[in-house]
Amino acid sequence: MPAVAGLAPEILAKYQPVIGLEVHVQLLTQSKAFCGCRNEYGGEPNTHCCPTCLGLPGALPVLNRQAVEFAVLAAKAIGCEIRETSIFSRKNYFYPDSPKGYQISQFDKPIAEHGAIFVPDADGNSKRIGVTRLHMEEDAGKSLHDGFPDSASRTYIDLNRCGTPLVEIVSEPDLRTADEVFEYLTKLKEILLYTGVSDCNMEEGSLRCDANVSVMLKGAKEFGTKAEVKNVNSFRYIRAAVEYEIERQIGVIEDGGRVIQESRLWNNAEGRTYSMRSKEQAHDYRYFPEPDLPPLVVGVEWQKQILADMPELPEARRARMIAEYGISRQDSFTLTAEREFADRFESAAKAAKSPRRVAAILLSEITMRLRAGGIEFSASPVTLDGIVLAADLAEAGEISSKQLKQLLDTCFAEGRDFAFVYSRDKPQQISDTGAIEKMIDEVIAANPSQVAQFKGGKRTVAAFFVGQVMKLSKGQANPAVLNELVVKKLDA
Repeated sequence: MPAVAGLAPEILAKYQPVIGLEVHVQLLTQSKAFCGCRNEYGGEPNTHCCPTCLGLPGALPVLNRQAVEFAVLAAKAIGCEIRETSIFSRKNYFYPDSPKGYQISQFDKPIAEHGAIFVPDADGNSKRIGVTRLHMEEDAGKSLHDGFPDSASRTYIDLNRCGTPLVEIVSEPDLRTADEVFEYLTKLKEILLYTGVSDCNMEEGSLRCDANVSVMLKGAKEFGTKAEVKNVNSFRYIRAAVEYEIERQIGVIEDGGRVIQESRLWNNAEGRTYSMRSKEQAHDYRYFPEPDLPPLVVGVEWQKQILADMPELPEARRARMIAEYGISRQDSFTLTAEREFADRFESAAKAAKSPRRVAAILLSEITMRLRAGGIEFSASPVTLDGIVLAADLAEAGEISSKQLKQLLDTCFAEGRDFAFVYSRDKPQQISDTGAIEKMIDEVIAANPSQVAQFKGGKRTVAAFFVGQVMKLSKGQANPAVLNELVVKKLDA
């Protein structure tokens, strides 16, 4: 089937997309879900596995305690209720990279249910996206379809990933646009990274997303038939895949066809989805309780111990930082995007005279230079202590904004911290009122037309005189003193 041609807006407007997401998250435990094998990405194929991973006769699973604790942390972070007693089941299917012929998962009694994630809708309002459930399971191995001399005729299997602990987070079908899908996944990833339960590295498969997409006529009482778009490896591609799938399904219906329930794969090079296989129903998996694992009991006391490690989550942290440090909401989003970055800012903010100025220097002057040089924040020549010193000097009026920029340019050019450069190249700021008044008089005398504008009521012209005196002083005039004296001179 060729790529969908753009449908007319009036046709798209007749339909309501309905989208639900299933997100698989690998947990950052040291060992696998049911054995002692190393849980780490990569390595020589088939070297991180054992009889339990391989499902050999007589091998029995033993549940990883840390995986349970991470699952509880993740669940509570997205507002889920913890089921005190949950059950592991066998989900039966045959894939070449799943040697047991089944997956240990949870079915009708998952560890957590009834959560929510809030995303901005098209109007910028907060919209609640329900989370149906979070359940624990194990990952399968990996089929390798290329990279070998005979890849055209053979598929190779790497079982290192077998048994990696996962949580699957299933949303309600509350999403209505591809943009909402993108926002949901962004918010979910941010929360999970804050808890530390996963590195959420999509390139390495630590976070994978399946999108269930259907469309229905607006006003219809029943959802349409859904198609599942599987394993897209970036949020940007997921948005594109969902947009394509919505238009594809509308096109099928408009042409008099019927949407088939199936699993589809996204081809980014072609910008389209294509059919993979018919979609299984729950009964096709023949779920039954895992006979080798007892019910999982996460009692009240254990839950308290686990939740003692819950960090302050991004939304709460943003609200507190806005109130505590007087920063803007936009800056709060930038500062809290990563937990480590937010921690660094807060340690600097608490040591400085003005947290707001620390934020301004960090987000503008430092970030701009890091991006220009392709430097990670951790490798910045200007440390947090250096940023605090710069902020305090600027706040006290001991250096001007121009002098600050010049000092920071030198820091990045030489790879030295701010304290060293400031001590060596300490700019001589002019605070003597007599000297500044003399320069103001000179500038006023040279610009009679601007003086007339000021006296005519255009008081913003004062900034022109401040700029001219700054040039005359080579950036060394004390800004606070200069601003005050310029207005006084012009008023006189």
